[in-house]
Amino acid sequence: MVEIGITTESRDQFVDVTAQVEGAVRRLGVTGGAVLVFNPHTTAGVTINEGADPDVVRDMLGAFDRMVPWQDGYRHAEGNAAAHIKASLVGSSVLVPVQDGAARLGTWQTIWFCEFDGPRRRRLWVSQVGQGT
Repeated sequence: MVEIGITTESRDQFVDVTAQVEGAVRRLGVTGGAVLVFNPHTTAGVTINEGADPDVVRDMLGAFDRMVPWQDGYRHAEGNAAAHIKASLVGSSVLVPVQDGAARLGTWQTIWFCEFDGPRRRRLWVSQVGQGT
């Protein structure tokens, strides 16, 4: 398993981790199968979506804020219930296929770490799933 460190700079932020995941694939020596990219945090997520147009990320963050406002009468004592809800909506992992030692993503796809309770120091874990060519 390879651990990727991430430092976020704002409460809500998407961080492109595609290059770090590709580096983890090389470090692990994965030639086929897939890697699991897992986020061990309850107020953050990981997803795959478009990376070519920055407005996509802006639109996603805006939609999350409209769906799950930061203040909405939540009962969670820490005051970050919205971050927990957003993290559950996004999910804690993605499975990325690997072929010939490289992550196989679509033309416009980017792997995003999704911060919902920053700024913080975070991490992702990348591990091999299956084998093949």
